[in-house]
Amino acid sequence: MKSTVRTGAIIGTCTAVALALAVPTTAFAATTSPRTALDAAPAWTAHAARVGQTPAAQAQQMTAVLGMRDSAGAEALALAVSDPASAQYGKYVSASTWRARFAPTDATVSKVSSWLKSQGFTIGSIPANHRYISFSGTSAQAEKAFATDLQTFKKNGKTFSAPATSVSIPTSLASSVVAIGGLDKSALKTPSSVGKSDSTAATSTPAAKSNTVLPPPDAVFKNGKPCSSYYGQKPATTVPQVLKDPLTYAPCGYKPAQLRGAYGTDAAQAAGYDGRGTTVAVVDAYASPYILSDAQTYAAKNDPAHPLRNYQFSQLLPASYSFINECGASGWYGEETLDVEAVHAMAPAANILYVGGSSCQDSDLTAAVNSIVDNQLADIVTNSYGDTGEPASVADVAETHQSFVQAAAQGISMLFSSGDSGDEIANTGSRQVDYSASDPFVTAVGGTSLAVGKTNNYLFEQGWGTGKSSLVNGAWTPLPSAYLYGGGGGTSQLFAQPGYQKKVVPGSISNYFGQGAHRSVPDVGMLGDPNTGFLVGQSQTFPNGSIKYSEYRIGGTSLSSPLFAGVVAVADQVAGGSLGFLNPKIYKLAGSAAFRDVNAGRAVTDGVVRVDYANGFDASGGLLTSLRTLNQTGTIYTRPGYDDVTGVGSPNGVSFLIAMAGGGAKAGLKGGSTK
Repeated sequence: MKSTVRTGAIIGTCTAVALALAVPTTAFAATTSPRTALDAAPAWTAHAARVGQTPAAQAQQMTAVLGMRDSAGAEALALAVSDPASAQYGKYVSASTWRARFAPTDATVSKVSSWLKSQGFTIGSIPANHRYISFSGTSAQAEKAFATDLQTFKKNGKTFSAPATSVSIPTSLASSVVAIGGLDKSALKTPSSVGKSDSTAATSTPAAKSNTVLPPPDAVFKNGKPCSSYYGQKPATTVPQVLKDPLTYAPCGYKPAQLRGAYGTDAAQAAGYDGRGTTVAVVDAYASPYILSDAQTYAAKNDPAHPLRNYQFSQLLPASYSFINECGASGWYGEETLDVEAVHAMAPAANILYVGGSSCQDSDLTAAVNSIVDNQLADIVTNSYGDTGEPASVADVAETHQSFVQAAAQGISMLFSSGDSGDEIANTGSRQVDYSASDPFVTAVGGTSLAVGKTNNYLFEQGWGTGKSSLVNGAWTPLPSAYLYGGGGGTSQLFAQPGYQKKVVPGSISNYFGQGAHRSVPDVGMLGDPNTGFLVGQSQTFPNGSIKYSEYRIGGTSLSSPLFAGVVAVADQVAGGSLGFLNPKIYKLAGSAAFRDVNAGRAVTDGVVRVDYANGFDASGGLLTSLRTLNQTGTIYTRPGYDDVTGVGSPNGVSFLIAMAGGGAKAGLKGGSTK
């Protein structure tokens, strides 16, 4: 994870600011030429136990992030083509045009590469848009080249190498290089999916013996019984009734038709609007060996009228993998499965491109996203991972932010999960939003709890914030329920408020920290609560060592983002082309029939009873019964209009599709509420 300590650096999206910030020259030991500091030592190292010096011969994979030419002009262009009020709206540029105008020049690449080679490094890949230069070497070479001290530290029970002092480069390169990535080995992304057993039972396989060969899938997890086929189907009459509404056993996991019905896109599908002609890219780390067969089996069992055909699915995978044990590679298989099956559920005729990162390190996942953008491989990108909190400075986000700006200029919708730990206070000790969801050129998708009725109808929706009480000796404890998890949201301290959020986001949210209006998260919300979650099908490892297809309920904003990506794919088809960066249009439609305003205030009036197998897969080890309350709040909560749990609300079926497409009725589609 990246550091969560802030600096005063802020990026606004109305007046763009170049990311290559000048830092006062600092004198470093063992250097003779003037140098410029790019970044301080990661803040987490100040509180971590130091283990010792990083071995001099240890291999280091790094990136030199290059700054865009005319970054202010690049951001202005990206906003203009995305703003319905602009004469340039929808006039996206090609990747080649983007490179010609804004990519670092060949001369810049040559200058930086030559210096890296002079330090003994080996140059690796360089993308066409010159976003970064990959290079490799040893710890000793890195320490000398960047005038830093690499140490190993203990963080969350694991050992990582990271700079113990600031990282610098010769001042002659400072106008070209904005960051050096890869030195902080703890900068690992985590998937935003939750909902498997939160008991103490083991639910994953042992660490892989090799750190280059992908491991088998995680240990099997199955839903405990009883559970409901739809919300309210099975009343939980034998447990204490502590809420206004009668308690019900949690849904077993909603199926595709239930979500299309509840979110009102089934009417569009009946008229032939099912995402055809669009491509949704899913980005995660690693790659499940079973993904296509699992997704096809799932569709055949749960949505037989809408098979996932071979031609609809493709993959772009790295030649090799790294950090397999550190990243928990097998855990990413379930994330990938969830994302692919959720997209197909909402847009069953869309094409899906899976792009796998070679690890969960920031730089590897950023490279995967950049490959999509720079090669124009998709109309929509959904990313179900993130950092806990925001980075320390704008330099830390240079590489990713540049890709998001380019995506907007080229008409690619970039979606990120908002996170699964609410305001992050429990994890970090202070209220924070997660990056990359907080980037102003990203559509951040928050989480909701969704009640779907017997006829696939929408019953109600609340902000996702789960409280948990366990059934002990016939009573719920603790009561009130203790906060467990929930959709991420809040106020950025890194990014100024973008223009599209003005007059929509209340000042109590945008200026929460008293530092002026800042970017607020999320932008929209969809189902994320795993206790009203989605049924997925995945190959899992059973106790006897066999690997078999099995199904279970899961959630998280990892579900919210790909579900919304599927809805956007349908909207693209209705519009007759990509809608591109969505936020300017979304905020113009705030308060209209295009969105359902998810507003339960701070009240906790509903809950479900969840039964889990103590061993994670059958009743032989006993049952664990818990009350999962809905809309458990903290410093973020739902309220009328925009809120920092669900944004402007959840998409309202055909009304959303028509409004996003421009407001004119399309063949076979009629506007209006789908409640």
